[in-house]
Amino acid sequence: MQIAGKVITVTVALAAAAALSACTNSEQDSTRGSNTATPPPTTSSSSKTTTSTSTSASATGAPASGAAANGPECKADDIQVSGDFGAKPTITLPATCKPPTTLVTKDLKAGTGAEVKNGSVVETNYLLETWSDKKIVDNSFDRGQTLPVQGVGTGQVIKGWDQGLLGMKEGGRRLLIVPPSLGYPNGQGPIKAGETLVFVTDAVKVS
Repeated sequence: MQIAGKVITVTVALAAAAALSACTNSEQDSTRGSNTATPPPTTSSSSKTTTSTSTSASATGAPASGAAANGPECKADDIQVSGDFGAKPTITLPATCKPPTTLVTKDLKAGTGAEVKNGSVVETNYLLETWSDKKIVDNSFDRGQTLPVQGVGTGQVIKGWDQGLLGMKEGGRRLLIVPPSLGYPNGQGPIKAGETLVFVTDAVKVS
């Protein structure tokens, strides 16, 4: 899925296709429907939730169904990530602590090139896993194509990316744990309301 610049139109079209697929689920092949429902890390345009459960999760940053309910909040070091820069990563999430309620970042590999600042254009590779069900819902590595973020910090992507990419350097890999309030508080596509998002993001090129 695309997240910025010229590909915004494609994102909107894909989101519309996902909505149509959900409405006609009984007539669509279930495998095909799941492929078209994956959202990119763009700013959410979801309407207000109508159920008290979703509203509560959005307002409080509570974890979505299936997340650990007991224990302290997880720290960055509690999440294990394998794989080198440029390769598809593997994320291992713990079951002994709760998802963080604030943005958590950790540089898995420090870059040596240009630094991401407000307004920077960044070519990225990324993988997104949802915390509650530990499922990969999107990644650019399998597509073999980097995704551009036009104007970091200007609202072109979710707040978790706008804030979490700042300070990265070209050639670096970063773990981002994004709470619901900085991602999709009301849910979008396969992402449930109140879901914590876990990204591994490579800064392939920064300008």
